[in-house]
Amino acid sequence: MTGGRKPFFCFWRFALAKLEEKLTEMLEPGVEALGFELVGIEFVRAGKHSILRVFIDHENGITVDDCADVSHQVSAILDVEDPISTEYNLEVSSPGMDRPLFKEKHYVDSIGEIVQVRLSMPMDDRRNFKGKVLACENGIVSIEVDGQQFQLAVANIEKGNVVPTFD
Repeated sequence: MTGGRKPFFCFWRFALAKLEEKLTEMLEPGVEALGFELVGIEFVRAGKHSILRVFIDHENGITVDDCADVSHQVSAILDVEDPISTEYNLEVSSPGMDRPLFKEKHYVDSIGEIVQVRLSMPMDDRRNFKGKVLACENGIVSIEVDGQQFQLAVANIEKGNVVPTFD
C-alpha cells in the first residue's frame, strides 16, 4: 500500500517546490526594493492553518519593524497575484540562529559550520545528514559526517539548516 502512495507524495513535494520557486520569483523584487535579501520561502500545507514563511536578511540585522514593512509589501503583491488558492497565514522573519539554507550560495557561506539536511531522494539508503560543510561548488555540497565525506547535490536537498553551536 505504501508503494501506491509514493507517486502522489513525490508529485505533492514537486508541486510544493514549484510553488515556492514561483513565490520566490514573484516576491524577491519587492523585498529587494525595500533593501532586504529574500533568503527563502517555505510553504507548509496544513489546511486552514497553512503557513507561508518568508525569511529576510540585511547586513545590519532584522528588526520587528523590518518584518512588518516586508509583510505589508508581500501581502500587497500576494493580494494582486493571488498565487495560493487555500487559506494561509503569512510569517515574515529573520533566518535566526538555525538559518535555513535554500540556495547554493547559502551552503558556500556555511563552509566550516555544522548543518542538518534532508534529501528529497535517498543517497546510500539515507535521507538525513548532519555534519560539517567542507566545500560547495558546481551544485555539490561536501559534508563530513562522523569522519565520512558525502557529496550531496543542492538540487536534491529538500531542507537544510545551520545547526547553532554555542562556545
